[in-house]
Amino acid sequence: MRPNPRPPAPRESELESPAPISGVTVSAWSLDPKRRRRYLQIGFGIAALIVAIVVLFLLRDFLGAFVLGSAIAFLIQPAVGRLHAAGVPRVLAIVLVFIAVIITLAGLVLLIVPLVVNEVGRLQVQAPGLAASAQDRLNSLQPIRVFGMDIDLKGVTATINSHLREYLLGQFGNAVTLGLTALTTVLQVVLMFIVAFLLALEAPVVRRDLRRFVPNDYRTDFDQIWRRVRKMLYAYVRGQILIAALIGICSGLACWGIGLPDPVALGLIAGITALIPYLGPFIGAVPAILVGLSQTPGQALLIALLYLLISNVILNFVYPKVMGDAVRLPPILVIIALIAGFSWGGILGMFVAVPIAATLRILFDHIYPRLYERPA
Repeated sequence: MRPNPRPPAPRESELESPAPISGVTVSAWSLDPKRRRRYLQIGFGIAALIVAIVVLFLLRDFLGAFVLGSAIAFLIQPAVGRLHAAGVPRVLAIVLVFIAVIITLAGLVLLIVPLVVNEVGRLQVQAPGLAASAQDRLNSLQPIRVFGMDIDLKGVTATINSHLREYLLGQFGNAVTLGLTALTTVLQVVLMFIVAFLLALEAPVVRRDLRRFVPNDYRTDFDQIWRRVRKMLYAYVRGQILIAALIGICSGLACWGIGLPDPVALGLIAGITALIPYLGPFIGAVPAILVGLSQTPGQALLIALLYLLISNVILNFVYPKVMGDAVRLPPILVIIALIAGFSWGGILGMFVAVPIAATLRILFDHIYPRLYERPA
């Protein structure tokens, strides 16, 4: 009896090319677990970023406190790190740095407040005489004929004066509005310090948590970008402090040169307000103009012109160059970023506009050569 013959072995092509299931062809990369996991990680990271943006949008009314708190936590990190490396517990190190910051701020306030009280009192004494003199000059003005039309400056000034008085009464005459504004400001300051303390406490964990959202294959890139962004932010802060110091010194010298009282305090006010990008120097000019006005109107006009000259020279020529070198951006891009930031978020937008633009530049310089295999 002959044994049954063995069934023929399957062909090699049959082993390598399985028949499609239900007539659907599945691509090979979609079945690759490693690649599928990578795309899921990227999708999860994008979803986490969207959630963070939505949360920031919902907290937009208190976004300033979070931004300033984050800035404080970032700035005190070197001091906290040195104390912690010396054996001081991290919580105690943060508390000690906060105490030093508060003492410094209190010292600045004690230096500035006496000037404000003194000059405001002096201005109040001289204000009736200044107002009467200005009113007499306005009353002596005759109508001016321009292109066949008579312009009565007395009527125009009277209309402006009445509308300004109504505006001031409407804005500042409501004690409830003032109380709510003060309460909101206090809450913002308290929230700012709470955010700064918590972020300073959890600083080592923040980087680790952000790194966890990055796929494993790209974590080396994340580390490189993180180091470059940190270096850029510290350079940006140094640039801001340099510009503020330059404006403060020049303003103080200008006040001393024309004989205004307390030029050191006036220069300090100008330097502190100059930390606000572009608008700060003009805000810092107001106290000096008021002090000049308490002396003579001529001094007020002279100090206003000097502050305008200092601000325009530094902001239009020095600031773009210093900040451009600090964050590695062309000066024109610094100006564009500031304008865009102000249009988007006012003064707060100007604070973060240049760092965001510099961060985008860092990302571009890191990603472009890897995508196109040529220098950016």
